[in-house]
Amino acid sequence: MDYYKLIEASCKSINLEFDEAKYNQFVEYKNLIQEWNEKINLTAITDDEGIMKKHFIDSMKVFNFSELHKAKSVIDVGTGAGFPGIPMKIVKPDMKVVLLDSLLKRVNFLNEVISKLGLQDITAIHGRAEDLAKVQYRDSFDVCISRAVANMTLLAELCLPFVKINGYFVAMKGPSADDEIEEAKVAIGMLGGKLEKVIEVEIEESDLKHNLVIVKKLKPTPKQFPRKPGVAAKKPLK
Repeated sequence: MDYYKLIEASCKSINLEFDEAKYNQFVEYKNLIQEWNEKINLTAITDDEGIMKKHFIDSMKVFNFSELHKAKSVIDVGTGAGFPGIPMKIVKPDMKVVLLDSLLKRVNFLNEVISKLGLQDITAIHGRAEDLAKVQYRDSFDVCISRAVANMTLLAELCLPFVKINGYFVAMKGPSADDEIEEAKVAIGMLGGKLEKVIEVEIEESDLKHNLVIVKKLKPTPKQFPRKPGVAAKKPLK
């Protein structure tokens, strides 16, 4: 399979430029995932095609949400092996990106990727959203994004505090998230947000689909949120 043409076609579909330098960064990133995955658990998907489609292109498809093209700053909460933040940074290098993860081993991996790929204006941070959204990074980002981390109600509490007024929280969800989204509407409202739309995304040359759940932040998140680690999961807002 010609992965260059595949990623190029994907970029074209979301109005982003692609070239050989960016492709080489993706190849280096893939190699680092495969190398590090033997030492720490980064992903269950380790074959070339799976990484290219299910991780890289899947991550890039957040740009189906047109407002992301204008965003200057993004925080990726629960980034894991760097998804979607690093693929976003590769294809749109002028964006400031913060990668947040609670596991130090993964942050060490992310720092290695940032160094080896020569990425600028991107930072990997070891910590929990419940702590960093209280003061240090509160109301700091145009967009907070999260992929496959938790249900929408919990995610809204973890992510909306990071977002500036009139900014966005974007949750990457599977194809059947309707009930979860509906259940989260009350919590989203309590946290200062409003569900704007759900965008269905398809991956080239596959039957893979997912949804981008778009929440706009209309007013400040009340100061008591996010609650302490573990509380939001045990006592979800409703």
